[in-house]
Order: sequence, then C-alpha cells, then structure tokens
Amino acid sequence: MIVRRLELDYFRNYAHLEAEFDSRVNLIYGDNAQGKTNLLEAVAYLSAARSHRARYDREMIMLDIDSAFIRGEIFSRDRNFVLEGKLYRGRGRQLFSNGVRLKTAGELAGILNTVLFCPEDLSLIRAGAAERRKFLDGAICQLRPRYAQALAEYNRLYDHKTRILRDWPENPSLLDTLDDFNLRMAQTGALIIHYRAHFIKCLREHAPGIHGEFSGGREGLALAYETVSTVNDPLARPKELLPLLLEHQEKHRKAEIDSRQCLSGPHKDDLAVSIGGQNAKIYASQGQTRTAALSLKLAQREIFQEDTGEWPVLLLDDVLSELDPKRQAFVLNRIRGGQVFITCCEEEKLEGLEGGRAFHIQNGGLI
Repeated sequence: MIVRRLELDYFRNYAHLEAEFDSRVNLIYGDNAQGKTNLLEAVAYLSAARSHRARYDREMIMLDIDSAFIRGEIFSRDRNFVLEGKLYRGRGRQLFSNGVRLKTAGELAGILNTVLFCPEDLSLIRAGAAERRKFLDGAICQLRPRYAQALAEYNRLYDHKTRILRDWPENPSLLDTLDDFNLRMAQTGALIIHYRAHFIKCLREHAPGIHGEFSGGREGLALAYETVSTVNDPLARPKELLPLLLEHQEKHRKAEIDSRQCLSGPHKDDLAVSIGGQNAKIYASQGQTRTAALSLKLAQREIFQEDTGEWPVLLLDDVLSELDPKRQAFVLNRIRGGQVFITCCEEEKLEGLEGGRAFHIQNGGLI
C-alpha cells in the first residue's frame, strides 16, 4: 500500500498542500508546531476516517473556516484509488472512494491500512483500559468492515441505554425498552469480543518476539484479554458468546438500574500488558513503556501484512529521536519494506535511512 499523492485544504494549519511521496521512506522535518504531525494525521484519517488525537472531525478544520478537504491517491491491491474526505463544521462529513460516496467509514477497510506510532502512545501502556480498547478498535476496523459496523452499532446502543438508565427515575416507562437494548447490545457485543480475541491472539504471536529482540532478550512481554467475566473462551463463535453476555447482563441488571450506569458489556474490555510478569501499567519504567508500546505497533504492522499480503503505511511521529542509537537501528532495520513516513525536528539527523525523499514543513507549508 502506497500513498502516492496527498492534497489538503484548510486541514489543521494547512490552507493548501499538494505533495507527492516516495514509495519507500518519506522524512518530514521542521521545527515544532509547524504541521508535521498534522500531515501524518491526514494520511491516517484516510485509512479509517478517525483521528488519533481529535474526538470530533470539526477539530481538524482550520479555525474560522467552515470546511476542510483531504484527498489521497493510493495504490493498493494492484489498483489505484482516490480517497476523499470532506469535513464540515456542524454538518458532519462525506467520504468518497473513486468518486463514489461511502455510506459508512467501514467501507474504507482494506483500501489504505496505516499504523501510527507517536509519543502519546506511551498511554497505550500507562493509561486506563480505554486507550488499549482504542488501539484494538483502530486496528481491527481497518481489517474487518463487519467489526467497524458492529462497533458503531454497539456505541449507538450504549448511548441509548445510558440515557435510559440515567432518566428512568423521571420516566419509569423507559425501563420497558431495556430488554430490547440488552439483546441488541449482546448480539453486537458478541461480534466485538470475537474479533478482539482473534486480533489479540495474533498480537501474542508477534509482539513478544519483537519485544524480546528490542530488549535484547532481557524481558518477556505477555498479553491477555480481559472481557466479560461469564466468557471463558472469547475465541468462540459469536452465537456461543451471546447467551453468556445475556447471562452477565441479567446478573448486573439490578446494579445497573440502581447505579444508573451501563455495567455489562465489552465497553469495559482491556488488553492486559505485563513485562517480566509485572503489570506494565503500574511497574514499567519509561524505557520499558516505550519499548512495549512500539512492540505492539510493529506487531500490528506485521499482522496487517500477513492478513492482506501488503505492508501497511507506517507513520512514525517524532519517536525515533527518543530512542538510543541501538534501538533506533533496530526499528529502522525492522521496517524494511513498505512505505514509511517519519517526522523529526530540523536539527536531527536519522542515521540508517536509505533512499526516499525529505520534506521540509514550515508554518503549514512545504518548503
């Protein structure tokens, strides 16, 4: 998969940008706060119509402007694609593939896969379960359109159920609809658990080996899937998971009504990470945290390649400079093959990069 060309209008601090990229390494350099990360964010947005740092699309539109535009020319699956995103302030968005408007973001799945690693990804290890769910969701949505659809539906049902539980004391008849929402949430939740379990199984096959090489074999990385307590085998088929989720819902029904919160379902899942047998969230050092997070992202990249037969586009945002030369060399050696975008500050020089192109970004423009 290759991003051949990118065009931006009023996206973040880019009033207008047109750039053609190398199929190998693209070094994006410049001072801080000039737009390097914004460029990578735009590339990543074309893969799944979501941002790693913006909750709402309107946050990516230039201030005092009503809309923004992203256009990417992509080579994938032995053919050319033109992906477009039109973002409107207060009016949602429109997505297009080769001129055809898409009904859902899930239809982007498999056209452009990206793996992004940025300094904020240290929260993948250090923060709460929500960050690790976000990592899983972002990865699986790119590979499985059905998962993206199920996740969107589950989130919609969750919001409705949350309002029911919040408002039922003022309107008790709302509880009459609770069973219907529980059933539909269990059906979509079973799909979500099934897909997450299989992706984590793949992570366990790749990430510990990468982490072992990264750390010189000194530390072992282990991953575990923590989901609804009634589910003993999350790898089971969704129809086998469904009654287990319904059972868990029933057990927590009174507690949900009393607390007015949704307590049962995969929205509370976690990917437990341990290093050397210790909970990484609690005990990992800064260096261990960075190594573990990067190992997960490189594992994601290899899973994508195995699944699709093509390397995803790798986006490394200001991370190599934080590694010592040995670890930097390991990463550069590990990412041979596929297209890579790397950002760094103007004064930095990254050793070990061969071929490719360099782009100087200044104040939202290409110098």
